[in-house]
Parts: sequence; C-alpha cells; structure tokens
Amino acid sequence: MKMLISAFLFAGFMACAAVQATTIMVVPVFEPLSLHGTDGDEAISDTGEALQACVMSRPMALTGAFPEVLVDAIRSPHLVPTNNPNYKIQETNLLVIANIGIRAEMTTEGLIVNLNVAQLSIPSEIDLTARQILKLAIVALRKTLEVYQRPQTDPLVVNLLIEGADEGKAGLRDLNVRFVIGESPPAGN
Repeated sequence: MKMLISAFLFAGFMACAAVQATTIMVVPVFEPLSLHGTDGDEAISDTGEALQACVMSRPMALTGAFPEVLVDAIRSPHLVPTNNPNYKIQETNLLVIANIGIRAEMTTEGLIVNLNVAQLSIPSEIDLTARQILKLAIVALRKTLEVYQRPQTDPLVVNLLIEGADEGKAGLRDLNVRFVIGESPPAGN
C-alpha cells in the first residue's frame, strides 16, 4: 500500500514538474483574414489593393519553440465573434479557408518558412486569387515576426519558400523571398 501511494505521489510530482517547466506566452499573431459576409473592404497598404480581406492580429497563448510556433499560429482557425445574428461565417483565416499549409524550421542560416500550396482550393465565395492570399500571408508573417523580433538582439534572417506549386501554380514560386527582421541600420544613420 505504501508503495502504491508513493508511486502516485511521485507521478503527481512529475506531472506538476512537467507543467511548471512549460512556458506559456501571450503574444500577438497576425493572420490573413477574409471579410466575406461583411459590408467592408479593407485597403491593404502593403499590397496596394482594396480587398475584402485584411491582416489583423489577435492575442494567443502559445508554448513551444519560438519563432517557429508563431509561424504555425498564423494558420489557426479563426471564428470572428459577432453581435449580429446575420453574420454566420464559420471561418475567416484565409490560410485555413484556402487549405494552404505553413510551417517553419530554425536552421543555422535562419528561419525557413514554407507555404504549401499543393492542396490550394479557394471557395467561390472568396473573391481573391491565390497570389493575393499568399501576399496577405506574407504580410501576416512579417508583422508577426517583427513584433517577436523587437526585443531580440540579433537580426532574424527569414527565407520564405512556396512549395507544392505544380505546373498550374508554378507562377506562385516568384513569391519566394528572403528578408531580415530587426536588421541593424547602416553605419552613420
């Protein structure tokens, strides 16, 4: 009996230690959001287009490897709260709606972000092209990483790659981009 009680106490102690060892941070995550089902167009200054879509942030409590977990969170399902019973949209995150995958990996060269368009499918009620959705996703990625990078001392090199772009989507590969977040200004400025 003592052995059984000791085993339960040890298991409980280990479970508590594991929970306490996990760091949870509340951070802003920017997402590419559809505004379909609403009456507003949003001007996207970063792309120069007026679209029925925008990039907005929301707070999220995250745990895991940063900044990789931030990138994963950009594709989180997003139901916009409303006080209007006529607004019945169940999903607004364009990456979820269009079935675009996103993942990140930190390497010695920097953060590699993959946007996977292999399963890309845009519903007819979304009046956006794949290129517009990917541009919005890139804006969301940059904004999310800029907020994360502010208190960091070293710049973050980001290599964004479009993967899964077969013959019909090959033109999307020109959205591959390399950029640096938190880059030091040139000397003398």
